[in-house]
Amino acid sequence: MNSNPANKNILEIRGLLAGYTGRHSFTFRHKLDLSIREGELVALVGKNGVGKSTLLRTLAGLHPPLGGDIYLSGKRNIEYSSLELSTMVGFVSTEPVLVNNMKVFDLIALGRYPYTNWFGRNRPADLETIRDSMEMVGISHLRDKNIFQISDGERQRAMIARTLAQDTRLIIMDEPTAFLDLPNKYEIVHLLKTLSREYQKAVVFSTHELGIAIDEADKIWLQTEEGIQQGSPEDLILQKQFSNMFDRKASSYISDKGELKIKRKFSGKIALEGTGKEFQMTRKALERIGYEVHQASGEKNQVTIMNDECGCKWIVNSEETGKVCNSIYELLDSIRYPLQK
Repeated sequence: MNSNPANKNILEIRGLLAGYTGRHSFTFRHKLDLSIREGELVALVGKNGVGKSTLLRTLAGLHPPLGGDIYLSGKRNIEYSSLELSTMVGFVSTEPVLVNNMKVFDLIALGRYPYTNWFGRNRPADLETIRDSMEMVGISHLRDKNIFQISDGERQRAMIARTLAQDTRLIIMDEPTAFLDLPNKYEIVHLLKTLSREYQKAVVFSTHELGIAIDEADKIWLQTEEGIQQGSPEDLILQKQFSNMFDRKASSYISDKGELKIKRKFSGKIALEGTGKEFQMTRKALERIGYEVHQASGEKNQVTIMNDECGCKWIVNSEETGKVCNSIYELLDSIRYPLQK
């Protein structure tokens, strides 16, 4: 793996104005200046309708820019031929694969189209690349399965493998986790991060999963109607850049840890004594039912978490009751209404 901090920019955007014209037109309000280095995973996040897909399709060469320049490895993209461009940029759209009567291996083999001969035949080197791509994403065992026989997560891995077989330096993915369950969302994004690091790919993907983007991405492009702010997730949190997008008076906000949280209206107070994951989960549960929790001991309204060889117990001490509970569910049931107004 290349550890040189001065990695080359695979993609540079200078004064880019994206959008489209026609019966239904859409144009960005501001010109964009952005970049992606080799080995870097970039997450594009923003509200619906701000133009994330339009931007990605423009970067992939599927929409012509309305102004400005796109540079790939230091050269303007319009200076590449169509065939050369297909060896530079791989694109995976958000639309599900609708071709059912095709084997996984054949789908991935489509990625070799820029390199095959006039008859579209894969040579031994091409077949090796296809097999390597399947192995990289962990689906070698699915090579003879039909597309309709595999899960959504496996199908998305196959699409990534197809792009890897295309062997481009830049991979662009429009909402690759859109149709996946939560574990698969994390697995796919972690896979993209691994591919960017180990194989020095530059990867940019759009997502609505802010928590995953903050946990995994090297850089975030935060897109609003006013343009795009870019930086590490931590920089954007410290600069409170997410507030414009997510801070809503009635519903949610971004915490100092970069977590999207629900704004809660507390109607009671309670002290909580304990440690470890039991403390964290108990606090979360108490806040969910309306308690403002503080860490203290000796209070008149208090929950104490006790761990011994028999397991974990929650002891409730208040003016009205004293009870030992064997689970958080039982604890919540015993203090469903705030102890102190």
